Amino acid sequence: MKILIAPDKFRESLSSMEAAKSIEKGIKKVNKNIETVLCPIADGGEGTVDALVAATSGSYITCDATGPLGEKINAKYGILGNNKTAVVEMAAASGLWLVPKSKRNPLYTTTYGTGDMIKNALDFGVKKVIVGIGGSSTTDGGMGMAQSLGIKFYDKKGKELGYGGVQLEKLFRIDIKNRDPRVADTIFEIACDVDNPLTGLKGAAYVYSPQKGANSDEVKKLDKGLKNFAKVIKRDLGKDIENLKGAGAAGGLGAGLVAFLDAKLRPGIDIVIDTINLRKRMENVDLAITGEGSTDAQTLMGKAPTGVINIAKELNIPVVIISGSIADDRSKLHESGVDAIFSIIPRPISLNKSLKNASLFLEKAAEEVVRLFITAKVKYS
Repeated sequence: MKILIAPDKFRESLSSMEAAKSIEKGIKKVNKNIETVLCPIADGGEGTVDALVAATSGSYITCDATGPLGEKINAKYGILGNNKTAVVEMAAASGLWLVPKSKRNPLYTTTYGTGDMIKNALDFGVKKVIVGIGGSSTTDGGMGMAQSLGIKFYDKKGKELGYGGVQLEKLFRIDIKNRDPRVADTIFEIACDVDNPLTGLKGAAYVYSPQKGANSDEVKKLDKGLKNFAKVIKRDLGKDIENLKGAGAAGGLGAGLVAFLDAKLRPGIDIVIDTINLRKRMENVDLAITGEGSTDAQTLMGKAPTGVINIAKELNIPVVIISGSIADDRSKLHESGVDAIFSIIPRPISLNKSLKNASLFLEKAAEEVVRLFITAKVKYS
């Protein structure tokens, strides 16, 4: 018997690889001879670096980078097992978690550090960079990222602009002649699961800036700046990114990556599936087990288990979800192809205890799932 183990992270308790190993441990308790294929997954957001590094036997690199407020920090990114692809989470250098609550204001935070990580990956010699763009502290349109890679931004007087969303209104001219030449020979993919445009009521400023510390007046200022940013990009670079779906992700970093690095926006789970060759790994398995911290209606909207569910359905493979918590209404999940859904929680218990014991609970749940699967296979097939 062969079982694919492909969980996402269990937030605040287990990484995707830790979850996969816990599930494997439960399976081996049933029968140590069961063949397991560990394939930790992610959806392009938090945990994507860890999942892709683990799934491809890759490695981590820590580099010097510029933090959201201009401070010097250490940022970690991943190199996949082929040594030709880097995976970068912008939050590692430009994330909200790096900014104290009292200092959060997207007028002044920068994506410069994200550019630092990309530049370091180019130094390593990669030919492809995957950028996860969740958890941003910024609304600078990716201008800081571009500045790190040598692109210059000027005001009407010819003065070079500084950092942060506050600079966007002042932008008059973009000069890309000093852009890192290696960019042209590198493929860039953006793991993006939102379709917000760059500007307007559904854009980067109005939807996301308030949670980063902007008040109502600052939101309007940022949106005005992003409109000017888009206008100058269209004139100087010939790229119309203002209404591009996903351009508003991460404070407009989606737009900046497309405009300055010719990046392609793709659903995060699609990038992960292709990168780890999930379809190939699922061939000839008897059962697929996936999971996450919480399974609900959002699961089918591009979250990591969706990739496993869809491929399992195509290949006619039974698929089971094991999660920390499960929504009451599971009908749509079953309609999508999920054969069964199980919670790891064995009894009424506090959240703190459930998080602390997640590994053990997941192991035991996996053991029971496989016992049931084998029994059904033997008795009723």
